[in-house]
Amino acid sequence: MQFLCIAVSDCADGLVQHIACELEELKNKEINYSIDEVTNEGSTSVICSVEDTATSENKTAHPFEMLRYHVSNALADCIIRQYEEKLISRIINSNYGYFNLIEKKEILNIALRIIKNDDKNLLNSLLQIRRKNVIVRKLMEYFDGANSLILDGFVNFRLKEYIKDLEEIVDKAVDDFLMEREYKEFIRLLRYFVDIQDPKFNIVHVIVGYDSKYMLLDETQKEITNECVQEFVKEISEGEINYDDLLVSSLITLAPKKIIIHTMGQFRNKELLETIKNVFSGKVVICSGCDICAVNMAKSEQKK
Repeated sequence: MQFLCIAVSDCADGLVQHIACELEELKNKEINYSIDEVTNEGSTSVICSVEDTATSENKTAHPFEMLRYHVSNALADCIIRQYEEKLISRIINSNYGYFNLIEKKEILNIALRIIKNDDKNLLNSLLQIRRKNVIVRKLMEYFDGANSLILDGFVNFRLKEYIKDLEEIVDKAVDDFLMEREYKEFIRLLRYFVDIQDPKFNIVHVIVGYDSKYMLLDETQKEITNECVQEFVKEISEGEINYDDLLVSSLITLAPKKIIIHTMGQFRNKELLETIKNVFSGKVVICSGCDICAVNMAKSEQKK
């Protein structure tokens, strides 16, 4: 009979349940094992035992090796669930102590979104798998030379590579936080420019072309594109024109009471759309389909 002993300071019940689920695989291989929970003077140890004999199903299998792998896998999941947020908070406090409490909390939330891969990013998915594999590998290496482990100590002193990965995530979260703060300040400034101007039009229609250019119409559906943008384009050559920037600049100069955006299917720059919505808060309407949309969609098809 061989065993592994894991000492934990808390979450023992959850760990036992998680290990039990992992070790279900051993039942399928006809391997006899046991899981016991021992509490002594306020500390809890989880003891996993197995008979180290080959199974009838696979004579080359080593039950203790399989026990070590499945327990390591369960412990890795436990570390990710129970320790990751605490470790990230510690890294933020240690490496970025100059941020205030509110800023640190926001950085923590951004880091957790990256960790949990809320955006379903492929690279982040691969990094998630890598981080868990790093923990499993370190646990297996540890169990090569010992059968008893104190989980808190292992996390704090044996997972330098894993913690390095978390530090890189925190660095990315800080970069995102600073960019987001700069963006909010930028939006606040643009709103100020809009607010201090008297509206030149009640309504401005924005028509999105297939070529990433934009057409502007007033409330009578008269085109006003040229007169709106000529003061901007005369300062730059045709090849340097950024039509997204030109659109925002034109709308800020016009400061309309209402903006209606047509042919949304051709609006490729979603970040630009969000910027317009933020700058002209409550004034932007997305047209779901009208005569203006139909006419301009037909023109776009003819030009393609």
